[in-house]
Amino acid sequence: MKKCLIILMICCGCGTAYANSELSIAIANTRTLCGGIGNELGEIKKLAGINTAVTATGTVAGGGATVVGLVKSSTDKIAEEIGAELANLRKMAYAQNPLNLKPIHVNWAATSPQANKNNAISEKERQLAQLNEKSKSMGNWRTGLMATSVATNIAGAVIAGTNQVKGDLKSQIDACVESVKNLSNVRMQARISGTANEQDLAYAENIVRACGEWGTVDVSSINKKASGAAISSGVGAGLGLAGVVTSAMANTDKTRNDNSDTGKEKEKNLNTAANVLAGGTTIASATATIFNATQINATKRAVSVANKCEEALR
Repeated sequence: MKKCLIILMICCGCGTAYANSELSIAIANTRTLCGGIGNELGEIKKLAGINTAVTATGTVAGGGATVVGLVKSSTDKIAEEIGAELANLRKMAYAQNPLNLKPIHVNWAATSPQANKNNAISEKERQLAQLNEKSKSMGNWRTGLMATSVATNIAGAVIAGTNQVKGDLKSQIDACVESVKNLSNVRMQARISGTANEQDLAYAENIVRACGEWGTVDVSSINKKASGAAISSGVGAGLGLAGVVTSAMANTDKTRNDNSDTGKEKEKNLNTAANVLAGGTTIASATATIFNATQINATKRAVSVANKCEEALR
């Protein structure tokens, strides 16, 4: 009889030890698989913040290029009108004085119709020169701003393309979720059988509650936002590069000084195309900025869960 009691006690003790061992193993597995995730996600969040600033700079530069381009177009239109007025004045002056003879009497010359026309011509020439100088300067500004937008978009595409949850981290998160489910089952069995102390059960329950939130985190959305930002930045870089080339061509002396009808039409078309490309670059950069900002929010949620989980595992 005594032998039977001893054997029964030994068996019960082995059962308790086995149950406690299984719970300890499940906790240890969860600690291993769920630990350290927050650090990597924190880096992703940090880079997303940096990229938001980068693409926002590109948006501002592209927007500035668009505005400058539109003001340049307005300036060119005024210059074209003054140029037409100047041509008419020259025709009228030539018609009245084809040999460009200067009056001998100085006082008469100062008040003659011909002198007035010459003064008007000089004033129009001065205005036209100022407008052409302003147009040239604004063309250079547009090209420079678009070049800045190209640089930021290229940087944004590179950062977004690499700032994603890699396969190893995704696998670890999936394994973490499975380990938490297993821990929940083991904890439930230990509670039902009464083979674990309350402290271990409470510890395991806290881990399940905190780390179980990983099941509600859509990690793939972080990568989707990054991919969207990378694509948008790539589009912005492509449009911006085409805009830089077009703007530079429109602003060369060869293009600007070609006063033939064909030359004027070519310059106008190049400027229009440059302005359209600047607007397209701005939209693409703004879209990338939005994607980067939403990636921060998506990552913030994951980092919050990671921090709670790792706090429970301590």
